[in-house]
Amino acid sequence: MPTSSAAGTRRSSAKPLKQAASKNGQYFTRSAAKALETLEILKRMEAPVPLKELARRLKLAKTSAFRLLNTLESAGYIERKGEGVYALAPEVKPLLPTRFLTQLLRVAAPQMSELVRVVRETASLAALFDNHVEVVAVVESPQVIRMGNVVGRILPPNASSMGKVIMAYQGEARREKLLRSYGIYSFTPSTITDESALKHEFERIRNEGYATDDEECVQGGCCFAVPIPSQDGPVLAAMSVSIPKMRLPDTDKLQALITTMKHAAGTIARELSAAK
Repeated sequence: MPTSSAAGTRRSSAKPLKQAASKNGQYFTRSAAKALETLEILKRMEAPVPLKELARRLKLAKTSAFRLLNTLESAGYIERKGEGVYALAPEVKPLLPTRFLTQLLRVAAPQMSELVRVVRETASLAALFDNHVEVVAVVESPQVIRMGNVVGRILPPNASSMGKVIMAYQGEARREKLLRSYGIYSFTPSTITDESALKHEFERIRNEGYATDDEECVQGGCCFAVPIPSQDGPVLAAMSVSIPKMRLPDTDKLQALITTMKHAAGTIARELSAAK
């Protein structure tokens, strides 16, 4: 990832966010984009950056910039270095794939909005960080009764469909680290907590190319997730569709949904590869 602090590099790195906001309109998650842009700025700078300078670069009022920075600080992504001066947390700087996330949000937004238009259920996008899987974008169902999600939610690696599908495609050591970092908790009677059963679940996911959450996180809710393939290494992102149990389609329609999701994920992967 480029680390130059030259003016030309600074201008070009933020360009995808602006293009995405213009291209995708209401489907672009501006708060997530601003958070990623903040991390990208701090990652490039060799010295801590004052609040006033960050607000100027982000084109935000100081109060809005402070709230954003306070959220990132509370989550452990950045540190305050003196009064009103910020830097990335040391353990985050070498690990955070901010450019990848910027590109992921840009290319995934139209695919997610089209998926929601077709299936009329909530679509979510998650990415792998150093020690957790996190929701980075959500397009909600237009239906009154719907499954929801929240940007910034940390996903249980043993229960959520996106957590499981990303876990399934990691090496054994990384998978073990992620499981130990979050823990293996039970959320409903359907949650998989037995490590042997969980290992078999990851094998099934790799064989079938998708993961399910059959009331494993929330009773009455089902989710289906597919990995976003990576040509350069382990899977770093996944996309899901969340459906209330009462609207769960029959087997044929469900397989058609998963095929549609795999097609969208493949399109995202190709566009990510082309953007490099």
